[in-house]
Amino acid sequence: MESTVASKLDALMTLQSIDSQLDEIRRVRGDLPEEVQDLEDEIEGYEVRVRKFDDEVAGLNESIAQRRQAIKDAEGLIRKYEDQQQNVRNNREYDAITKEIELQKLEMQIAEKKIKEAYYQIEQKVNDIEGTKARLEERRKDLDNKKQELGQIVAESEEEENKLKQDREIAAGKIEDRLLSAYSRIRKNVRNGLAVVAVKRDACGGCFNTVPPQRQADIAAQKKVIVCEHCGRILAGVEQRVF
Repeated sequence: MESTVASKLDALMTLQSIDSQLDEIRRVRGDLPEEVQDLEDEIEGYEVRVRKFDDEVAGLNESIAQRRQAIKDAEGLIRKYEDQQQNVRNNREYDAITKEIELQKLEMQIAEKKIKEAYYQIEQKVNDIEGTKARLEERRKDLDNKKQELGQIVAESEEEENKLKQDREIAAGKIEDRLLSAYSRIRKNVRNGLAVVAVKRDACGGCFNTVPPQRQADIAAQKKVIVCEHCGRILAGVEQRVF
């Protein structure tokens, strides 16, 4: 039983050591991965905005074409009504046709006004598109630079990182799922990523709170998995003090 618990703790310590090395590799990269992701998200947002503007401009152009056609249709009706006026039989018919002509002229005026408004909106949209495309181009350049910088850093540690990832799979495979899950949960809840620590100078190697002598003896015996009562980290051993 002792060797089984001891082997579990050894496997956890090995896994912790590997994860700490991987953490250090990622620390060297700093905020670059997040910056790259943020730039990619920002660029996607600009691209969506440009497409939206393009769609709106296309819609306005279609509206202009429809109103121009409406003006042509109105002109055709006016000519038709003017011809009819030449053959009216009484004033009532003449007045009715005159009202139809006035109505069509009013429709033409409204259409022309709407066309002018659409052209103004297109002008504004085009300015927005140009401004957005300029910012988009700047962000793309920033992204290229950040990716290049990140790529250089990743390349420097890629071989080591891949080897550590392989070692991690092997180490994790030696740990039962329940214990591995607890280890992962603890790592997420602590700032330095240390889920497994040793007792150093009578204190927890993670939170540095004092560990009583009897508890240290239990930890050193490795008969069961013991966690720090203050921070919840797994206590895998007791380092001997050198005097």
